[in-house]
Amino acid sequence: MTAPVFVVDRVTPGTLTLDGPEGRHAVSVKRLRVGEEIVLTDGAGTGAYGTVAAVEGKDRLEVTVAEVREEPAPEPRITVVQALPKGDRGELAVETMTETGVDAVVPWTAARCITQWKGDRGLKALAKWRATAREAGKQSRRLRFPEVADPASTRQVAELLAGADFAAVLHEEGAEPLATAALPATGHLVLVVGPEGGVSPEELAVFAAAGAGPYRLGRSVLRTSTAGTAATALLLGRTGRWS
Repeated sequence: MTAPVFVVDRVTPGTLTLDGPEGRHAVSVKRLRVGEEIVLTDGAGTGAYGTVAAVEGKDRLEVTVAEVREEPAPEPRITVVQALPKGDRGELAVETMTETGVDAVVPWTAARCITQWKGDRGLKALAKWRATAREAGKQSRRLRFPEVADPASTRQVAELLAGADFAAVLHEEGAEPLATAALPATGHLVLVVGPEGGVSPEELAVFAAAGAGPYRLGRSVLRTSTAGTAATALLLGRTGRWS
């Protein structure tokens, strides 16, 4: 059994305390006991590998750290701009992209999005996306969790695309396949995934002016909640991050 991963605010050598919700999950749900292996991470690239030294009550344990590891920021960095899907498909997209290896997710309020994030509802939805990224990062044993940014407008997405080293809009009518696009070995790669209704012609024009052309993934048309994961996997393989 591989050692489970839990989140702490700060990772240091020596002895660390895991308490609060994470400690409760470790003690009461995972039922970790003295001597079992555990990994603690700050989610920003640092991980402490050690063993449980003591269990105190139902929500607290002490960990003896044997080794602290640093996970460098990967190159190239991959960001997916994800249009807001219906229902819980947004969390599904964030979960699978995190497990695959995306570095950042930007929620996008596209013109054809049925879902709209406004007021408290929007704040709750964003919090769910961020919690999903955190839990998926733990599940996939990542030391560096993806950032889930604040929701972006089309103008803000265009600014992000303009500053990227490679930018692409996933589109079924794209003339060039993403599988053959020329990719930089380092820098920032940004992909745009549209909503169920597709990226509007006006949005395509804005993104093209920012340097992001339309690219297709394959013969089949993927749903908005799965396209980002498939594209991320493709880029991870092509850039050598999966080698």
